[in-house]
This record gives sequence, C-alpha cells and structure tokens, in this order.
Amino acid sequence: MLPIQDALEILKGKWKLPIIVSLSFGSKRFRELAREIPKITDRVLSKELKELETNHLITRTVHDTFPPTVEYEITEHGLSLEKVIMSLKDWGLEHRKKVTEK
Repeated sequence: MLPIQDALEILKGKWKLPIIVSLSFGSKRFRELAREIPKITDRVLSKELKELETNHLITRTVHDTFPPTVEYEITEHGLSLEKVIMSLKDWGLEHRKKVTEK
C-alpha cells in the first residue's frame, strides 16, 4: 500500500494532473498554463508548480531577460506518468459509459 499512498500523495488534488498533461505538450510560461487550465487561480497554480518541482516532475527555468522569463517543463520522471494518465483516461471512459447506461 505504501507505494500507492506515495503516488496519491504526490498527485492529489484536481490540478496536478492537468498541469502535467499540459506540460507534456511542451514547455510553457505561467500565463500560458493559467489560460490552459480553466478556473485555477494564480495562487493555486503557483503552489502546485512548486510541489511538482519539489517532486522532480517538472523543472522551472528562469531566462536572463528583462523582465525575467520563467518557463516550466516536464521532466523525464514526469513523462513516466504517461502510462498512468492514459490508464486513468481509459478507465474514466469505461466508467462514464457504465454509469450512464440505461
């Protein structure tokens, strides 16, 4: 159970997976992420990005520009979640079909 609890602790909440999925299509700046993920507040996005970075799922790069440009990018470790995310998507589709049957 411990590995499952670890995984759920890292990915808990409704925003981490959408952030990871968004970044799996390429690096993005903060504003781009905020636009792609409806209803997430700047404060929550900032907190989630810090947690994902702490867990080595994304990287944060500050470019030497004026004003500074910050980009977020998924790591190889973050990309390893692809199978998990696809399995969740497949299960969700089957579940939706099951509960909407009449």
